[in-house]
Amino acid sequence: MERNIEQAYEAARALYAAHGIDTDKAIERLQSIKISVHCWQGDDVQGFLFRGGGLGGGLAVTGNYPGAARTADELRADLEKALSLIPGKHKVNLHAIYADTDEKVDLDALEPRHFQSWVDWAKDQGLGLDFNPTCFSHPKASDGFTLSHPDPAVRRFWIDHCKASRKIGAYFGEQLGQTCVTNVWIPDGFKDAPADRLAPRIRLKEALDEVFAEKIDPAVHLDAVESKLFGIGSEAYVVGSHEFYMGYAIQKGTLLCLDAGHFHPTESIAGKMSALSLFTSGLLLHVSRPMRWDSDHVVILDDETQEIARELVRCGLLDRTHIGLDFFDASINRVAAWVIGTRSTLKALLRAMLEPADRLKQAELEGDYTTRLALTEEFKTYPFGAVWDYYCAKSGVPVRETWLDEVRAYERDVLAKRNG
Repeated sequence: MERNIEQAYEAARALYAAHGIDTDKAIERLQSIKISVHCWQGDDVQGFLFRGGGLGGGLAVTGNYPGAARTADELRADLEKALSLIPGKHKVNLHAIYADTDEKVDLDALEPRHFQSWVDWAKDQGLGLDFNPTCFSHPKASDGFTLSHPDPAVRRFWIDHCKASRKIGAYFGEQLGQTCVTNVWIPDGFKDAPADRLAPRIRLKEALDEVFAEKIDPAVHLDAVESKLFGIGSEAYVVGSHEFYMGYAIQKGTLLCLDAGHFHPTESIAGKMSALSLFTSGLLLHVSRPMRWDSDHVVILDDETQEIARELVRCGLLDRTHIGLDFFDASINRVAAWVIGTRSTLKALLRAMLEPADRLKQAELEGDYTTRLALTEEFKTYPFGAVWDYYCAKSGVPVRETWLDEVRAYERDVLAKRNG
C-alpha cells in the first residue's frame, strides 16, 4: 500500500475518532455488505433465451456503445472484470432470460439445470446469486398483461414461470450457501384509463397466492414483490402499484422491493424505509437513478443515493435489507457502468457510517436543531474519501480513478474484438 494512502487514512481516522467514530469498524462493516450486481447492464437486457426478439414490458435501453456481451461466457467475463475493480465480495442478479442452455425451452419450463453454468461460476468466484422471473419480452406479454391477464391460459403460463423461478432461486441458495432473493415484477397495466381497476388486482392477488403457495426455507430463498408507478404503455394504470404490493407484502410476509425509479419523480424511497420496516419482514432495494422518468441511469453518489444509505445506517436496517442495483446504459462502456454504480453505492454507505449519527439523534431529541444542522453540514467535507481509498487499497482493488485504465485496456483487448 502506498505510504501517502496510509498517511491520509491515519489523519482521517484521528479526525473521526474525535467524534467517537471508529473508521476501522466502519470498513469492517462495509466489507460484510453484499451488493447484488444486475447482469442485464452487460448486454442491454437481451438475455440468451430469445435473443434478438426485442425488449418489451415498457423497458428501453438507449445507446449503441460497442462491446455488449453476446454469450453467457462473455457476460460472465465482463462481470469478473467489473467485480475485480470493486472492493468486497458481492452477488450477481440474474433474470430468467439469462438461462445458459442450447435446449429449446420456454419460460414456464425452466429448471435449475438451465442455470448450472451460472452456479458453477458463482461457486468458483465466491459469489451469491439472486433471481427474477422475466415477465416481459415474450409473445405472451405482448398485450401488456401477465399475472393479471384476463385469459386463464395466459395467466397460467406466467404463474408456472414464476413458480419455476422460485425453484431456481431456491437451488441457487442451496448450492451457494447464500440466501437467494427472487423478485417478481410485472409490467401489467393500461395505457388509458381503465373501466375496472379492481378485477386485474384480484387476478394478480390470486395468481401471486398460487405462485408463493409452496413454502421454501427462508435460509436459502426469499420472495420479493416490486411495484411501479407507471411505464411505457401503462401510463394510466399499473396493476401492481405500491399500495397493492405494500399490502400484499405485509399480509403475506414477503420482502417488499422499493425501486428508486418506480415512484413520482420527486418522491424519495429513503423516507419510506423506516416506516415500512415496522410492518414488513424486510426490504429489497433496487438502487437506480431516475432522470425525468424511470430511465435507469447509472447510480452515482448523488443526494438520493446518500439519503438511502443514511436511512439504512441510521435506522439499523442493513441487516434486514437486501441491496441490489438496477440500471442499464448502452451509451457508455458497460463494464465501467457496473464499476461506477457499485462503487458509488458502497461510497454512500461508507459515508453514512462515518457520520455522527448518535450525536445527531441526541441533538434532535434535545431540540437542539442548530447542532443537528451544523454537524450535518460540516461532516459533508470530512475526509471520507481517504477512508474509501484505504479500503480499496486494503481490498486489492484500484484506488480512485485508476480502475478506468484497466477498463480501457479490457475494452481494447476484449470488447473491441466483439464487433469485428
